Amino acid sequence: MKLNLDIQPLSSWITPVNQPLLIAGPCSAETEDQLVATAHLLKATGKVTALRAGIWKPRTRPGEFEGIGSIGLEWLKRAKAETGLPTAVEVATAKHVEEALAAGVDILWVGARSTANPFTVQEIADALKGVDIPVMVKNPVNPDISLWIGALERINNAGVKKLAAIHRGFSSYEKSAFRNEPMWDIAIHMKTLAPHLPIICDPSHISGNRDLIPYISQKALDLDMQGLMIESHIDPSVAWTDAKQQVTPAALATLVSNLTLRKPETSNAQVNDKLSELRSNIDKIDDLLIQKIAERMTIAEQIGTYKKDNNITILQVNRWDEILTKTVNYGKALKLNPDFTEKLLELIHTESIRRQTEVMNAGQAAAQQAEKLTHV
Repeated sequence: MKLNLDIQPLSSWITPVNQPLLIAGPCSAETEDQLVATAHLLKATGKVTALRAGIWKPRTRPGEFEGIGSIGLEWLKRAKAETGLPTAVEVATAKHVEEALAAGVDILWVGARSTANPFTVQEIADALKGVDIPVMVKNPVNPDISLWIGALERINNAGVKKLAAIHRGFSSYEKSAFRNEPMWDIAIHMKTLAPHLPIICDPSHISGNRDLIPYISQKALDLDMQGLMIESHIDPSVAWTDAKQQVTPAALATLVSNLTLRKPETSNAQVNDKLSELRSNIDKIDDLLIQKIAERMTIAEQIGTYKKDNNITILQVNRWDEILTKTVNYGKALKLNPDFTEKLLELIHTESIRRQTEVMNAGQAAAQQAEKLTHV
């Protein structure tokens, strides 16, 4: 089901000075000199459309730097006046919204921790009623697309039509090269639900490491995301927050110059004809896949009936291990990623168990109904 968001096109409220759209600036505004100097260097690259800076920083533990506070808004005003760059800040309370609006901030964004709390989002939404300002909503910390959707809907219901989403990755207990797992499938799902919703990628928070930012940036553009938000500091080595994931303005300019820009469509008739032919082949294979999976489920139900009649448990771990090992190895031989094969098998296995459970329960339900009728 498509999301019913009443929003304006991205091009109606922000015009990139260069491609891709780039919002950049320090993780935190630390001093007036640091912020203004960084802004001038970013402006000089000719690639940055808007200046971002953390004014209020939600920290995990007390005692950590929680942002310079309201005084940083005055620094942003100066940076904007001297460079002409529109400004963007994160807001987490109604008071933040009021102060940012009073200081003439051009773009607001809702952070991942705030998105995870509907009460917080509603407070922000209430403060935005009647205000014509662009708002971007980061995905929640944990991989819950419903929270992301809910936050976007709350802001949109407040009358905000200049709306965008920010994909910044999701937390995971598993060790990874990334600070936050990209989980591209969730971002793709959001694009499917709301094709008209701009999605901007935050490679800095996904990577947690400046060396990975080019890879994540390219991946985001290849998935047709509408822009990038990248943290940039005049001297990342002395940054007060997230030093490892910030890049200098010069490094940012090089990074963006090396990105390959691709279009979602082409007017080349020969290319479109070839794509249509290949997609037609995929459609045929997909139809066959669904047919074969349906046939497999029919057999699974027959097995469920046989197990029920012979008092055999639905789950047989040894059999599952055998299937998993054999099929993953077969997939490897066919150059399929083992993780993909395992996940696919798990989905099919889960559905098979559900079907067999229905078979088992159907018999029990019929027996219970018969017993009730006997005692009437």
